[in-house]
Formats: sequence, structure tokens, C-alpha cells
Amino acid sequence: MPGPRKPRAASRDSIAVAFAGGGPLGGMYQVGALVALDEALIGFDFNACDIYVGVSSGGLVAAALANGLTPLEMHRMFIESEAAEDPFEPEILLKPAFGEYATRIASVLPLLLDASWHYLSNLGSEGFFESFARLSKAIPTGIFDNHPIDAFLRRLFSAPGRSNDFRELPHRLYLVATDLDSGASVPFGAPGFDHVPISTAVQASAALPGLYPPVEIDGHFYVDGALKKTLHASLALKEGAKLVFCINPLVPFDADLALQRGHPKRHKLVEGGLPMVLSQTFRAIIHSRMQVGMTKYDVDFKGADVVLFEPNRDDAEMFFTNVFSYAGRRRLAEHAYQNTRAELLRRSAELAPILARHGIRLDRAVLADASRSLLARPGRIKLKQARRLGATVLELDRALDRIESRQRARR
Repeated sequence: MPGPRKPRAASRDSIAVAFAGGGPLGGMYQVGALVALDEALIGFDFNACDIYVGVSSGGLVAAALANGLTPLEMHRMFIESEAAEDPFEPEILLKPAFGEYATRIASVLPLLLDASWHYLSNLGSEGFFESFARLSKAIPTGIFDNHPIDAFLRRLFSAPGRSNDFRELPHRLYLVATDLDSGASVPFGAPGFDHVPISTAVQASAALPGLYPPVEIDGHFYVDGALKKTLHASLALKEGAKLVFCINPLVPFDADLALQRGHPKRHKLVEGGLPMVLSQTFRAIIHSRMQVGMTKYDVDFKGADVVLFEPNRDDAEMFFTNVFSYAGRRRLAEHAYQNTRAELLRRSAELAPILARHGIRLDRAVLADASRSLLARPGRIKLKQARRLGATVLELDRALDRIESRQRARR
């Protein structure tokens, strides 16, 4: 059940949140940061925003907020993997795309025959490799299956009080994907694209090329929305949002800065192989692009305030965490939580007047409370442990019943 709503200040300003992508790592960072922001902002409720914008994994976070899940509930479901019926396990993101593999394997023989015929028909005019290059069409478009994402969210958003239909939400929700054939950004949730199920829009927005196959919707194929822009906060600004909270979880790692700030060793990213090199490259590209976008927001939307939260450039914890490790997920969310609390304190003089313009203020008592943590919440019993305990008690009751039945039979 959703928790109690925080009172919203009496303000006519439209307030929005925008979440960038970043894969499972980015989504988990955003959840930890959201819990910190939710606790520290007085007069604001993340479940009562006017506009939600999400890209890639940020689309899942935006859709969950728009559907009434509080930041703390998202932490329990996505990080702690606690849910009464259907906990989220990151393993669903790593299921092989067997359907895609089968389709491509079935195409090998026809492609081979076509390539052979083409080569033999054009002897002397086309080389061997040029003719057989068409076999590249048999390479799968994605390694992992993204249908489980759609299936999980369909179940999640079918609960009472939630909806998998953009048109039934009390707030505007935009999930951005990229049309593969045109390169155009498509905001699912906007008129003409609001008939698509929210779960499918999240699946399309998070279809990172190479990892997940493109998602077909109405005859078009869609991939990750971050291919065009990092945040897409302009969607909310164009609709009149006067305050936009943005969370970008991916920044390029600065090994020299980390060493200067006390990290015990200097990291050489090349030692991590191709995945590490690609990760740093991707982060550098999307972050520089986001900085350009933020500068344009200041020029194009002068009456609006855009507040950005993101990790530090020396954040080794964020860069090297294995999100598929349960301990790693919990540690990353806690790290994001504490990092955001520290950033709010550090930027309090800058943020206070901005937030005050929109009827929001910082709870300094909460930020000054060093005992706050996501890892140890007093009075909280993990649902998995409770279910195991309940099953044990039930089995014990059954065993006692069997013993009593035998004793009555003997009498």
C-alpha cells in the first residue's frame, strides 16, 4: 500500500522531475538519491508532481513514481527485493534473448545461399568478403531479452490504485525512446503515443542497442531514448514546468581526482578491458551532451529553475559497483542516499532561495541527523524473512497436527 502523501505547498507553479538513463546501475542510484530528497524536502511530494519524464532506466523510476510508489517503497522493492507477491530481481535483466537467437539462426542458410549466388554471379566485379558481408544480418540485435521487463511492470502496474495506461494517470508521464528507422525521439505518453502500455514504453525506452533487441510498437522499432538526449527535461519545460528536479546517475570517472581526494590507488580503466572502456566512453559522451542541454535550458526557459543532482567525478563506488550483487545493490543505494544528503547540505545556501520560490524548503534537522541510513531502518522486518518464518510456523503447526492425530488414533 502506498504511504501517506506529504502535503504540497500552496503553489500554482508546475513542478516536474526528469530522470536520465544509466542501466540497472543508474536506476539503483536514482532510487537511493530519491529517498534522500524525499526525506529532506518539506512541502513537496514526489508522488504528486505535475509532470514525470524518464529515459531508459530512468523511465522505470518515473513510471513507478507516477503510479504512486514512494521512493522508500521503490527502495524496498527494487533494491531490497522485498514485495508481498512479486519482488524485483535484477536477474530478469539478464535472460538470454532466445527468440532473437532463433530468428537469426534461421536466417543463416538463406543468407549463405544468397551470398554464394551473389559471389558466383559477380566473379571479378565483387570480392569474396564484399559478397559475404550480408551474413552480418544473422548477428542478433541484442544479447538479453527485454520482454521480462514489460511483464514485470504489467504485473506491478495492475495492482489496485495503479495503471498501465498513460491516459488513466492523474499526472503527465513521458517515457522517451528513439525510433530506430528515423532517429527521432518519441515521447510515449504524449498525444498519439499515449495508447501504448506504460510497461511497453519503459521496455522500448531502455532497449540499449547491443544489449537488448529493438522493441516493435505499431510497426516501428524503438531503442534507448538516451541516443538523442540525456535527460529530455525540455519536455516538461515546454509544458510550463517552473521547477524541474533532475537526476543524472552517470558521470565520467576521473581517476586523478579520486587519487587527489584520498582514494587508496590510482585506477587504470584500460585494465578493465573493453566493458570498462565502453562504459567510460558512453558516460563521457552523454554527460557532455547533458551539460550542453543544461546550458540551453538557462537560455530558452529563463523563468524556470532546473536543479540537477548527480554523482561526483571521483565516485569510484558508483563506477565500479556490480549491481547484480545483492550486497552491491544495497551498498550503491546507500551510497547514493548519503551522497545526496551531503550534496543538499553543501548546496543548501544555493538551493534554499530556489526552492523557496516554489514553496519548498530543506529540512536541515533531517540532513544533520548522521544516524540516518537505508541499510538499517529500525523496526523494519524484511518480507522475505517474514515469509520464511511464516512458512516455518505453518509447517510446525502441520507437524503438531500429525502428532496429535497419531496420539488420538492410539487411544
